[in-house]
Amino acid sequence: MQTLQSGYRGLSLLMMLNWDRALYVATLAGALAAGAWLGSL
Repeated sequence: MQTLQSGYRGLSLLMMLNWDRALYVATLAGALAAGAWLGSL
């Protein structure tokens, strides 16, 4: 249980430090999906 809790804290810290990169990847994926959808019309 302690290992699981420690891993969760590490993952939480990682996401806190890199949330802007995750947002960048999500925005890029959304833009590519929107472009593919518009291209298929």
